[in-house]
Amino acid sequence: MERLSRKPFQGVTNIIRFNWHYYIIAFILIGSLFFVRKYFPNPFNNIVSIIAILTILSVVISLSISWYIYDYSGLYSLEWLSVLKIRPKQILVNINAGFDETSSILNYKYPDSKLLVFDFYDPEKHTEISIERARKAYTIFPGTKVIGTNNIPLKTDSVDYIFLILSAHEIRNHEERIDFFKRLANTLNRNGRIIVVEHQRDIYNFIAYNFGFLHFFSRKIWERTFNNAHLHEISKTKITPFIKAFILKK
Repeated sequence: MERLSRKPFQGVTNIIRFNWHYYIIAFILIGSLFFVRKYFPNPFNNIVSIIAILTILSVVISLSISWYIYDYSGLYSLEWLSVLKIRPKQILVNINAGFDETSSILNYKYPDSKLLVFDFYDPEKHTEISIERARKAYTIFPGTKVIGTNNIPLKTDSVDYIFLILSAHEIRNHEERIDFFKRLANTLNRNGRIIVVEHQRDIYNFIAYNFGFLHFFSRKIWERTFNNAHLHEISKTKITPFIKAFILKK
């Protein structure tokens, strides 16, 4: 099997490609600030210039950190999964929210395991234009099944590992999220694990994405979700300062 590899700058390019409207707005704002500053007397024109420069810095910092996370850090090498010691012929489930960059990598990394891929994307609930653009740009992994968060087609005590890599935060409703994780926990066998990879709503992601960090959940919210779903956190791996992986068992 040919080794899979990501293209240079694929991660940060995807961010710009799928969220280009935000960058157009930012550049219009920056251009407008530099244009109108000459109509302001001192010191107000300097304040306008500072706002424009800070906006530029915010965009540059966000894209630089995104390159570090998605292109440089090794997030998509999945080497950080080595702690799980996944054996051949185990059942792996990968669940995405409309954009799947990891199933092909998991399939390559664990060729002797059975990989099931689910997509809980619901266009009525998940209305982000970036996800719609991503779905049009990338082909769906063969055999992917569309599911609902309240309808998971897996038998009780049947699964070894469930992966939710940068997808679970798209379930915005707290009760729906708890119910979803309860259902997942029910499908795990005695030694099964759920791996949840997420950004956190913390200072690191605020530096990276400004107020966009509010799209992520805090550690306390995740802990509340896991506890209410009767899942126990057995370890937490810091993949980067901006992304952590929770490893859970029921």
